[in-house]
Amino acid sequence: MTHKAGIIGLGAVGRRSLVNMTAHADFEVVAAWDPSFEASAAAVSDVPGLAIAADARAVIDSGAEVVYIATPPLFHHDYVAATLEAGKAIYCEKPLGIDVAESRALTERVEASGLKSAINFVFGSAPGAVELAGKVRAGEIGAVAGVDIRLHFATWPRGWQEAATWLGKRDQGGFVREVLSHFIFLVERLLGPARIAGASVRYPGGEAAETAITARLDCAGTQVTVAGSVGGRGPDRVECTLWGERASYRLSDWYRLSMSEGGDWIGQLSGIADPRTAAYMSQLDNLAAMLHGRAHSMPSFREALRVQELIEALLKRED
Repeated sequence: MTHKAGIIGLGAVGRRSLVNMTAHADFEVVAAWDPSFEASAAAVSDVPGLAIAADARAVIDSGAEVVYIATPPLFHHDYVAATLEAGKAIYCEKPLGIDVAESRALTERVEASGLKSAINFVFGSAPGAVELAGKVRAGEIGAVAGVDIRLHFATWPRGWQEAATWLGKRDQGGFVREVLSHFIFLVERLLGPARIAGASVRYPGGEAAETAITARLDCAGTQVTVAGSVGGRGPDRVECTLWGERASYRLSDWYRLSMSEGGDWIGQLSGIADPRTAAYMSQLDNLAAMLHGRAHSMPSFREALRVQELIEALLKRED
C-alpha cells in the first residue's frame, strides 16, 4: 500500500526528503508547500508535476495520510498541533523544538492522541547505527570504556545551507541543535539516558550561534566526551567512536562504520555502496512500517524531548 504524504517546508532537507519519498515505493507525495517561491520552484524542478499547495493548512487538509514537517524548529509546535487536530500521522524534523516547556506539553498531546508519530533522527534507521546497536545489545564489544563525539565545520551554516540563514542564529540554529542532537539520540538509544557532568559553550557575540563546545556526559555510568568547533581551513569532521573492551566501533562522515580490535580501523557494511542514501531510504522503510502498524525503529517524540532537554541545557553553559 502506498502512503500519501504532504510536506511542509521545502528547504534543503525538505527537498532531499521529497526526492527520496518520490523514489520510494511506499510513498506518494500529494501536496507540498514552502513560504519561499524560489524553494517551491526548486522542488518542482526536482520533482516535475509536484502539487504546490496554497499554504501549510492546505497541505494538512489534503489527501495526505502523513504530514512531514521540515520547517525551522520555531514552527514545529504549531504545525504538529495542526496536524494533530486533523487526525493525521506526524513526521517531524529534529530538533523537536527550542522551547522545552512547549515541547513537553506537545509530546503529552501527541502521546495522548494515539496517532502515529515520529521524529527524523537519522540514526533511528541508518545501517551503521543499527549494526552498532546490535553489537552493543549482543555484548559483542564487551564493557564500554567510553564514547567520543568529535565535530568540526569549516563554516556554519555549511555551504549547501546558506539560504537557511536561521541556522547561523543563536535563537534556533547552531551545530549543537542541528548535528550534535543526532549523536545524543544515538548514545541514549545505545546506552540509556544521559546527564551533563560538565560543559562549556562559546558564542561569538550578538545573535550568532555557538562556535565551540566541550562537554562531558554521563550515560548510565559511561562517560561521553564531546568536542565541537567551527572555523579554520580543512575538511569537516562528523565522528562518533564507541570504545569497547573487545572491539571498538566508529561512525565517521555520519554513516560510515568501521571497527578495530586493536589495530587499524576496518570498514564494515561492505555490501552498501552509498551509506548516506541507504540511511535515508532505511528511515523511509521504517516510517512506512510505522504507518502500516508493523514493528519499526522510528525515533519517538518522547526520545526527541529527552534530546531537546539535554541540548538546550548544554546551550546555556556559556563560556
